[in-house]
This record gives sequence, structure tokens and C-alpha cells, in this order.
Amino acid sequence: MLHTILTVIFLSPLVGALIAGLFGRQIGRRGAHTVTIAGVAVSAVLSVYVFYQFVMAGHEEYNASLYTWMVSDGIRFELGYLIDELSATMMLVVTFVSLMVHIYTIGYMDHDEDYDHDDPYYQRFFSYISLFTFSMLSLVMANNFLQLFFGWEAVGLVSYLLIGFYMKRESAIQANLKAFLVNRVGDFGFILGIAVVFVYFNTMDYKEFFAQLSSQRDVMIEIIPGVEWSMITLMLILLFIGAMGKSAQMPLHVWLPESMEGPTPISALIHAATMVTAGIFMVARLSPAFEMSETALSFVLIIGALTAFMMGLLGLIQNDIKRVVAYSTLSQLGYMVAAMGASAYAAGMFHVMTHAFFKALLFLAAGSVIIAMHHKQDIRDMGGLKKYMPVTYIAMLIGSLALIGFPGFSGFFSKDSILLALGESDRFGHTFAYVLLMAGVFITAFYSFRMFFLVFHGEESEYVRTHKIKESPLVVTVPLILLAIPAVFIGLPMIDGMLNGSYFGSSIFVTPENDTMMAVYNNYYQGVVSLVFTSFATLPVILALSGVFLAWFMYLKQPTLPAKIQAMCPRGKYMLDNAYGFDRLNEIIFVDGTRKLGAFFTRVVDVKLIDKGMVTNTFMAVANSAAVLRQSQTGFMYHYAFVMLFGLLAMLVWVLW
Repeated sequence: MLHTILTVIFLSPLVGALIAGLFGRQIGRRGAHTVTIAGVAVSAVLSVYVFYQFVMAGHEEYNASLYTWMVSDGIRFELGYLIDELSATMMLVVTFVSLMVHIYTIGYMDHDEDYDHDDPYYQRFFSYISLFTFSMLSLVMANNFLQLFFGWEAVGLVSYLLIGFYMKRESAIQANLKAFLVNRVGDFGFILGIAVVFVYFNTMDYKEFFAQLSSQRDVMIEIIPGVEWSMITLMLILLFIGAMGKSAQMPLHVWLPESMEGPTPISALIHAATMVTAGIFMVARLSPAFEMSETALSFVLIIGALTAFMMGLLGLIQNDIKRVVAYSTLSQLGYMVAAMGASAYAAGMFHVMTHAFFKALLFLAAGSVIIAMHHKQDIRDMGGLKKYMPVTYIAMLIGSLALIGFPGFSGFFSKDSILLALGESDRFGHTFAYVLLMAGVFITAFYSFRMFFLVFHGEESEYVRTHKIKESPLVVTVPLILLAIPAVFIGLPMIDGMLNGSYFGSSIFVTPENDTMMAVYNNYYQGVVSLVFTSFATLPVILALSGVFLAWFMYLKQPTLPAKIQAMCPRGKYMLDNAYGFDRLNEIIFVDGTRKLGAFFTRVVDVKLIDKGMVTNTFMAVANSAAVLRQSQTGFMYHYAFVMLFGLLAMLVWVLW
């Protein structure tokens, strides 16, 4: 029964994607969105049942094979399920957010001005987002590294198709190419990590891999002759490099802001519930391995903290409404990764869950504003939209309060858990990470409410005054309302189980000496009510409220002040405008470097070695040999008779001699 339910959850979005993609012209626009929404809705409803069974009712872990692809040298390559509290939670988040995005897309694409509505782009888009959902479910339900890799690459492929969905727009083509290439860099490390698993553990199955960890703990490996590394540390760092690409950690983050070139619904899907959370999930799933390497965990911790802080700073100068939300995603991903590095896997996954709801809410609310503004996205062209768009206003306010961690909202519980866990950690780099994440709290609040105040408050821009601005239709606002509910309340009933370790149970493993979450539970937690009310006197909430106040003061009370500050700090503004030079660096290394490398191989290998060397010389040798041999074919009988007699004489001499 359970196996059948899991198979239906797994395959329903794929069936919808295939029908919409292959038969889009026959079933039309309504048929495409009906069949894909139905497929994802089935998965969402059944995921609620699975969530109840495994998280609420305490069903024991379910590990089973669906299909054996190949058996080679005794190693089984399979598709299968590993369902426990961790995967059940991710299944619910992925399917619910995806369902909201599917419904919202109907309204958004009806107002899309970038495509000819006679073209079957509408059906193609629904096929892609349904395929995206299937790919992510494949990843989170996997019980082995092979299926993890399949889902990992599938979300990357579909993101390429979706980011470049507006294929007539040059910027979209460049953006999806950047996303594809940057992720290939990360995936190179990921493949090498899986190769280490294959060579040293002789299995692809998670459970068999975990069972061998203790026996492989002291195995050393030489990368450079004479220099030994822990095999497990090397394996984990390589796997995490893959996560740096998928979850957009520095310096492999450059593709994520560019993903805004795709339609807004896919921005919500990529940034909230799929793809960018894949790396976080992978680290949590492999927590038994990460707990064996302090070096790997410190590496994860420092990368996450740097990403959270530096990407937050870039959000300060963004004027595109989608890019502001995109940089907040980059920053929040840094918080999640830093939590993993502090062994607070539960806090990181808690933030994955709450972030999925409020970030999807923010993106879809931004899309609602874009619809009302007739696809203008510059927040400086907005202002005073509160009275025209009351539902979108409330949705954006809820999403922003959850993002900054305002007490009582979902983001407060998860982000506060991360900060408290970092305070309890003694891992190398924890103080550095704690300071950066605390600074990030202030920065997040400032740029989030800068956007909020410029869009909904203040003076109306000339564009708003001269155009008819109205609230989005129900098909857009209903998903906003449904997402706003968990954005407010989802953290409240879960905080107790997250802190004491009972929520994820055995699906996440932490050694007692690294259990920062239990330390937080013992030292700080005295009930939900106490946690909420006492938080107003804590540093994170004070910093968040200070950021909100400063945004209000600078952009509503003293709107000329930001320009003066920018004029005083031209170098800082230049550095932020150029995103610390990462785009230029990647262009030099990956774009120019790849082109120069290609030109070198073309000139030296292809032209000189192959064309002028092997091919030309081989041709000339054959031609010259043929020219010599051709002289022996004269066509005269006495020549042939002479050769035959001479040959016979030569053989007689040889025999007699």
C-alpha cells in the first residue's frame, strides 16, 4: 500500500509533464494546466498523508527498491525510496509550493506579454514546471547516490530550460547558459565525490554507505604524492562543491541572480522549494558522514557565513523587485549552509521549510506587482501601491516579516535557532560565522523593507499615477493567501521538536559533543510563549527592528539621504554594483579562459596535429606509395612474364642455397 502511494507521488508530476509536453497542441491551454495541476495535486495530497504517517504518527523508516537498473561486479544500481522524517518533510514542502506555483501560473501567464499567445509556449511552460517537480521528488525520495545524481542533474536541466524560457530574449539565453555552465563546475566536484564513494565503499546505497563509515574513518588518500588527506574529508568536500553550485554558495553563486530572466513563477519554484535547497538536503541526508570530519564542517560553516553576509550586502543596491528577493534567497541559503556547518542540521532544514513558504510568497507577491505594473520591475517606478493592491500588500508584508525573523512568524523560529546554535558551537570558524550572520540580520531587514516601503508606501510615481493599477485576479491572490498561512504559523508547532531532536528522529545524526541544538534547548528554550516575548530584548530582533526603522527613515522620511550616502562612498558603490567582481572573474576564467583554451586546442591539436599532421601526412604517404606502386602496373605482357620468371628464379636460388 505504502509502496504504491509513494510510486504515485513520484510519477504523477511526470505523467502530467509528458501529456502537456507531447500533446500540448491537442489538449490546448486549459488541458495543459489541468493535467499538470492534477498530477501535482495528487502528489501534494498523498504527501500530506506520508508526512502524517512518518512525522506525526511515528511510522518507521521505509527503505525499498523500485527498479534495478543494472548490476555490475556485485554493485546494484537502483531507483528506490528512503522515506523518513527528513524526506517526508521535503516531499510536503516541494509538492505544496509547486502546487501553489502551478495555480498562480495560470493567472501570470495570461498577462505575459513576452510571447505570442498563439504559440504553445503556455503548454510547454506547464510541462517544464511539472517536470521540475518530478525531478526534485526523485532527489528527495532517493535511497542511493545514483538516483540522487539523476534528480540532481534533472533539476539542473529543467532549470536551464526555464531560465531561458523567453528564448527570443538575448539576456535570457545568456542567463540560462551561465546557470548551466556554473552548475557544471559544481557538478564536476559532485561526480568526483560520488566516484570516491563508489571506489572506497563499493556501493551506491545510502544505508550500506552509512554502515561502512566507521570502518573507513581512518583511510587516507594521496592527492599530491607525499601529501595525505582523510578520504572521508576529501569525499565530503567534493560532494559539497556540488552543493555550492546547486545551492548557490560563493563563488558559484553567480547564476542565481541571473535566473530572474525566467518567468516569475519559476523564480519562486527555483528559489523556494526546488534546486537551491537540493544541496542543503544532501548535506543533511549525509549527516552521519559529515559528523566524521571537522575540517569539512568548518569549510561548510565558513562558506555559508560568507555567502549570507556578502550576498545580503548586494541586496542593498538592487532596484529590480525580483532581484531584491533573489539576493535575499542567496543570503538565506548562506544561513542554512552555516547551520549545517555548525552541526545544526535540524535548524538548517527547519529554515529550508519555513523559507520555502515565505520566499514563494514573496516571489509570487512580486509577480503580482509586476502584473499590475504591466511588467515594469523597477521599484523606483512604483510607490503608493498599498491602496490599489491590498491583498498583495498584506502578502508582501507577511513575507517580509517572516524573512527578517520578526517574533512569532515562521522565519523567526528557524533563523533564531540557527543563530543560537552558532552561539553554542565551538567549531573552528564559529565566531567569524556568528558575527557575519548577526550583521546579516540587520542587512536583511534593511533591504527587505527598503523594497516594501518603495513599492507600497511613499509618493506614487508618475507611471502609477498615469496608468490603471489594480489588484491581481483570484487565481493569483488565492495562492498568496494559502502561502501566507504557513509563512506565519508553520514554525510555531514545530520549534519544540526541532530543538530537542525529536522531529527528525534518526533521519539526522549528530554526535553528542556536536549537538548544538540540544544545547540551545537546554540553555534557552522555556516554551514557545517565553521564546517569543523574551526575543524582543535579544540582539537578532533588535538588529532586525533597527534595519526596518532605518529603511523607513531613509526612504520615507529622508528620501534624499540614500543618494548622499552613495555619493560619499563611490568605491563601495562601485564594488557592490560589480558584485565584488565575481562576474568578471568568472567571465575571465570560464568564458574567456574556455574560449582561449578552445582556440589553443583548435590551432595546435585540431589543425597542426590532426589536420596538417596525421590526416595530411597519412594522405601524402598513401599518395606517394600509390604513385610508386603504380609504376609496376604497366599493362605489357612481357613485363609481367619477366617479373614471374625473375620471381621463380629467385625462389629456386633461395631453396637451393
